[in-house]
Amino acid sequence: MKNIVILISGSGSNMAALIRTADEHNWAKRLNARVSAVISNKADAEGLAIAKLHGIATSVVDHKAFAAHPQPREAFDAALIAEIDKHQPHLVVLAGFMRILTPGFVAHYEGRLLNIHPSLLPAFTGLNTHARAIEAGCKFAGATVHRVTAELDHGPILAQAVVPVLVDDTADTLAARVLTQEHLIYPKAVAELLKNTLNP
Repeated sequence: MKNIVILISGSGSNMAALIRTADEHNWAKRLNARVSAVISNKADAEGLAIAKLHGIATSVVDHKAFAAHPQPREAFDAALIAEIDKHQPHLVVLAGFMRILTPGFVAHYEGRLLNIHPSLLPAFTGLNTHARAIEAGCKFAGATVHRVTAELDHGPILAQAVVPVLVDDTADTLAARVLTQEHLIYPKAVAELLKNTLNP
């Protein structure tokens, strides 16, 4: 069975879309795959409750617990790797995981680490993507599923969705429309990868 581990920091709407699609499309039977665990860096992340409702294992690795460490990011990532690897992941999927990962973490999961970013990469890496797209006068915005590399919001693009920017859009209204597309393209991109890869 190909285990998928999802990392979240908040509401987990993309995580919920992945879980829902895995159930509705019977990934267990069709793709020999399942969402086996959801891990958050925040104990109060709303997505953890959703995962529990679906009978999925959950855990928390709190990044704040490593603040006093001489190398807090590296120490957090090492603890996160240990937690993820308990589930023998075929894929590690970032779904609103608000941490910049160290090169060592990325290298550990090379080729198995995915992210979704709310812009048409390579445009608008980082934060505040929707406000920046509106300010730049973009006619279109969107979302990108990509493999994670050591460079933030780069890496090979697996899927994109395009959303028009309307005249009266705010960052919030544009974000809401982009998010509906994220919920469609992320599960599709994950399913395609599962179809095209052998068991590890």
